[in-house]
Amino acid sequence: MLFSTTFLKPFFKDLIKRSVSIVLLFAVAGCLLGARPLHLHDFHASVTQMQFNPKEKAFEISIRLFTDDLETALARESGQKVHLSTDEKFDPLIEKYIRAHFAYVTSDRQRKPIDYVGHELETDACWVYIQMPYAEAFQGGQMKQDVLMELFDDQVNMVNIQHSGQKKTFVFRKNQPIQPVSL
Repeated sequence: MLFSTTFLKPFFKDLIKRSVSIVLLFAVAGCLLGARPLHLHDFHASVTQMQFNPKEKAFEISIRLFTDDLETALARESGQKVHLSTDEKFDPLIEKYIRAHFAYVTSDRQRKPIDYVGHELETDACWVYIQMPYAEAFQGGQMKQDVLMELFDDQVNMVNIQHSGQKKTFVFRKNQPIQPVSL
């Protein structure tokens, strides 16, 4: 026998201690990095849902954005550090930003007003809720949806519009931030 068992016992004990230490180190690092990853995603996209509510005579609109991207955009515009939370502290900034980057103009050139409702945070996303009163028949018009396009050249904003049983999706990119929409 080349190695005695008395030699191997300390060797394996040391190996096990080191393995446990390494596993714990990676677990702690994973937890710390998992709380706020350095880079959450490699693509830049938002999804906007516009659903017409005939009872309210308004489009109920939700815009889903990556939280870190929205924080960057808000910080850039305001000149202050922004860390979104569930409180309403940053609602005025979010509202101002959305008003500057989302708009709808009817076919007879009337800009539709939007009412900011609020925002909600998920794990890595922020939902922004707005409402657009719309009492007349939907004839189509021009939509601007260029959120985050000032930050990312590859930003893609999908808009799903639902009205009277019809649904259509529009895709907005940096080279086409404004486009005609109709159902």
